[in-house]
Amino acid sequence: MSSNSEPNPKIIDLIAKKEAGSKPFVSIEFFPPRSDAGVKNLYARMQRMKESINPLFSDVTWGAGGSTADLTLEIAEHLKETGHVANMHMTCTNMEKDGDPKLAVHSALKTAQKYGIRNIVALRGDPAAGQDEWKAADGGFTCALDLVKYMRENFGDEFGISVAGYPEGHPNAISEIEDPSTMSESEKARSSTCDGKTFTCKDEDYKKEMDYLKQKIDAGADFIITQMFFDTKVFGTFVDDCRKWGINVPIVPGLMCINAYPGFCKMTKFCKTRVPAELQAKMDSIQDDAEAIKAFGVEYGIQMCRELMEIGVDVLHFYTLNLEKVTFGILKGLGYDVKGVVDESDASTMVAKGSAWARVGDKVKTIYGSGTVQDVRSDGTAQVMIESWSLAEGQTPTAFLQKEHYSKVF
Repeated sequence: MSSNSEPNPKIIDLIAKKEAGSKPFVSIEFFPPRSDAGVKNLYARMQRMKESINPLFSDVTWGAGGSTADLTLEIAEHLKETGHVANMHMTCTNMEKDGDPKLAVHSALKTAQKYGIRNIVALRGDPAAGQDEWKAADGGFTCALDLVKYMRENFGDEFGISVAGYPEGHPNAISEIEDPSTMSESEKARSSTCDGKTFTCKDEDYKKEMDYLKQKIDAGADFIITQMFFDTKVFGTFVDDCRKWGINVPIVPGLMCINAYPGFCKMTKFCKTRVPAELQAKMDSIQDDAEAIKAFGVEYGIQMCRELMEIGVDVLHFYTLNLEKVTFGILKGLGYDVKGVVDESDASTMVAKGSAWARVGDKVKTIYGSGTVQDVRSDGTAQVMIESWSLAEGQTPTAFLQKEHYSKVF
């Protein structure tokens, strides 16, 4: 399709068409792969998933620090051209309002508008590569609320806007609790444990989170997509709390597909996600069996979705990790009409470009062997201690590698 073709409909209008008593719509999320081969393979997967499950909409993420801006726009355009309703993420990290077209929000929105992309996920974003704390760009936005306001003030109703919601609290609002016995019942219900430590979003911080979410909706956001969670009771409480706060827009649950044990542990630790004890125990018991992990990912996903359907969600949104087996398995188990054959032979190419996960302490693969990231520079170059080598007197070599020469261990 050309830039003059019919633009995508707004997602909020599509959600409104859901018939009472019908199954939830299905939506999916992809990330920009690091290599050209990964992009090519992703496009093939997108086509298979369009034909197999016909998602209501398809997200594409915006890499940390704006590192995938051009590729994100390219993938969103491809989604739109191939029949998907594209929902493009946009973050504030390293993004100016105007100025350099490659770093300016206004230019990115004009490009999206040109290609008929009419749905944006407005996010603050993760810190830029090499930074531990998030900082606004000079003349840029300080938070997702600024981005929502800017879009409505400068583009009116041209775009449908979704924003993030955090049933357990934003990771930055989650605190370590020295004495768990001091937690309130609500704090306990959304608490998590990691390395013997207890974390939760304290009640006063949770209130601030809900107040801020209400501001984003009042500023013009159409609906909410949540951070991943594995305890549906926490999601149910979050929905109830949103309604108490006067937040009456659709709330779409974000479902992280369980594909591998290392990735599950990495992401839940990074996000301080609540993991029910029985889920963690099961994952630990089968951690060395990759196929068993995927099979259990399907089983647990079906269970979660059934509980969410009882709550009454409009959409089931799958964080696919650029794979399809677990998503297809869950949907088949729920009775959806899933066509086609799964092909994950290209899974090794699904490594994220500009990934926010490559940080100090991460385990990575390199051309020299496996190692641990000691430092990450602003351009993504990593200082990696190569632990698979053993030199004289027990010394361990260090390599300085550009980001395309190392990959995270999932």
